[in-house]
Amino acid sequence: MGRIFEVRKSTMFARWDKMAKQFTRIGKDIVLAVKQGGPLPENNPALRRCILNAKGVNMPKDRIEAAIKRATDKNTANLEEITYEGYGPFGAAIVVETATDNPTRTVANIRMYFTRAGGSLTTSGSMNYVFESLGEFHIKKEDVKNEEEFEFQLIDHGLTEIGENSEGNLVVRCSFTSFGIMSDAISNYNITPISSEVIRHPLTFVNLDEAQAKQILELVDKIEQDEDVQKVYHNLA
Repeated sequence: MGRIFEVRKSTMFARWDKMAKQFTRIGKDIVLAVKQGGPLPENNPALRRCILNAKGVNMPKDRIEAAIKRATDKNTANLEEITYEGYGPFGAAIVVETATDNPTRTVANIRMYFTRAGGSLTTSGSMNYVFESLGEFHIKKEDVKNEEEFEFQLIDHGLTEIGENSEGNLVVRCSFTSFGIMSDAISNYNITPISSEVIRHPLTFVNLDEAQAKQILELVDKIEQDEDVQKVYHNLA
């Protein structure tokens, strides 16, 4: 009985950790969006998207409002987006997107994670041939009345791929240049996505055995825990 409780407690803490990380990441996204386009959602498409993403992970309204207010705080005045690229062990490509007010600290930490795992950072732009930028929308399946018709209509707006994720939600992808058009098309269906963002999708993959893949995933997990890290992408098959 005690063992079952421990498993449940461990699962609960893992869920809380994931939620806390999501709130932190989206909070920084909101700050950056406000800095770039102002605090009014009606005049700032990026901020509107961030707010929808926040609601999609059940981020409390007061935390959303606090993040918008924090964008004018002197402590976030120097917050900037920096992307780091590198190779983990066994040649796996990894891209790390960060939002930081201290680039010196951030690059030192990211370099340390790579080095300790047997990898190394590379120059900016070196992963352009490994990843492509795509727009990605997560939609509740029950919000789509006719999936076949929905898919057919979205093709005219840049749809490149549609499928389901492990949670049973629909995943819609389009080219980076079609992101805004696709967002409007989905909105015209009176559908509010759970999330919408630009992702980096691998064009090539590395195939590793189980032990090697575990090392890559442990490195990715370690990087994701860093407070300055927003997203991590890899090309592990």
